[in-house]
Amino acid sequence: MKVIKREDLGKIIKDGDTVAISGSGGSGSAEELIRGISDSFVKTGHPCNLTVTCGISPGNLTNDEVGMNMLAKEDLVGKAICAHLGMGRVFGNAIGKNQFPAWAVPLGVINHLYRAIAGHEIGVLTKVGLNTFADPRVEGCCANEKAKALDPFVKLVNIEGKDLLLYKSFPIDVAIIKATYADEDGNISFEHEAVIGEQYNMAIAAHNSGGKVIVQVEKIMMKDGLRARDVLIHSSLVDYVLVAEPDTSLGDYNLPVYRPEMTGDKKIALDEIAIRPLDERKVCGRRSAMELKKGYVVNLGVGMPDSVANACAEEGISEDIYLSVESGPTGGVPIGGVAFGGSINPDSVIPTAEQFDAYNGGSLDMCIVGLAQADEDGDVNVSKFGTRVTGPGGFINITQNTKKVIFIGTFTAGGLEEEIKDGKLHIIKEGTIKKFVKNVQQITFSAKNANENNQEILYVTERAVFRLVGLGLELIEIAPGVDLEKDILDQMEFKPFVSPDLKLMDERIFKEGKMGLKI
Repeated sequence: MKVIKREDLGKIIKDGDTVAISGSGGSGSAEELIRGISDSFVKTGHPCNLTVTCGISPGNLTNDEVGMNMLAKEDLVGKAICAHLGMGRVFGNAIGKNQFPAWAVPLGVINHLYRAIAGHEIGVLTKVGLNTFADPRVEGCCANEKAKALDPFVKLVNIEGKDLLLYKSFPIDVAIIKATYADEDGNISFEHEAVIGEQYNMAIAAHNSGGKVIVQVEKIMMKDGLRARDVLIHSSLVDYVLVAEPDTSLGDYNLPVYRPEMTGDKKIALDEIAIRPLDERKVCGRRSAMELKKGYVVNLGVGMPDSVANACAEEGISEDIYLSVESGPTGGVPIGGVAFGGSINPDSVIPTAEQFDAYNGGSLDMCIVGLAQADEDGDVNVSKFGTRVTGPGGFINITQNTKKVIFIGTFTAGGLEEEIKDGKLHIIKEGTIKKFVKNVQQITFSAKNANENNQEILYVTERAVFRLVGLGLELIEIAPGVDLEKDILDQMEFKPFVSPDLKLMDERIFKEGKMGLKI
């Protein structure tokens, strides 16, 4: 192991290298290492034409010069292979503008692909992605037009009469990873990390590809100064270490302050978690929470689904279920916003690839995930909007392999203003963007798959609840205070089935104070 400075990155990483980058949105990004690559390119033009690969792209959902945004400079990146491309908006916009070819790969697939690369296997053979945009019969994971012009990244194969997808392996030249400590030999530990994601798999994939492993740590400890159980990456895999103190200037981004309640080192009272005001997010969270059953293992997606965690905490039912995050934590209360990926008071934290082993096999009883667009067939899009590319993250793995799926979101978007009072929903200003459309722009969830797999599918909004039936969506509930024709049917690009037993949503959802929810 050699200790390096940020200025050394330009000499270590070569033009055209494939670089695996750890991190998960606002957690675990090797900021100093990424900045070193960016600074070197600005000063010298090298390294350039990199292929970058990651799970959930590091970033804070802004245009700030952090995470993957630092790599969005023209000619620095030549290709991108990532599960989620939108946490750094500048980076995602560069893909949407066709600056370089990019492929958006399901998060569980890309984590398993790093393992396949480490084992010199041909790739990952799986049902995950069939009939979605990942399927080569649809878009083959292509996130933009430049990707479509190149050799396909994923192939359709048939084995024993079953269609499967083969996501092909590729060598990794460099892995850059954020950890907590290194010892003098180069053993790497992760005591302060809320997410144990792809770090080990990236390291072993790079090492077994004949590449380099570079790790950013807070401090170098003396020889034998680390507990073996805390060491995730052995010194034999590590080539370089860079020491960088956590940067607190960007608030919660990258979890710069150690939070022991997110690593299992401490428990805090759940009543310390902020209670949401009564708004459309809380309404959606409460209605979704009503579908929970005692002992359920439930995945919550990024964005509005975190309102379900808040609802459970407020109602005092968090300990009756097990909330799970694809990045690895199970139990406790998942964190929302920029720091999504970690949980408060988790029962366990495991690597992301192992979490997807469980998810793919059906370990989840239910998932509650975002709703950006839904169409008359019941397909859902959360991965591409116009030229804005975000990618699927864990959405495809999760929704394709879970018994019961709830999509959650507001009914319209773009300037929507609503008020909730007196037990009713009042629409002050309708949103300008319809979310229930004739055809989604990109298929991230396939209703065809869901029907074939006999999954139970609900679409929960602040004013209406639908369920997937064989031929499309059936409206089963509406909010008190809304007009069926004006506020629901007129705001859709297609006509759903309307249940003959259409009923009002539970009025408790629209009132201040606790609902008294029991599961």
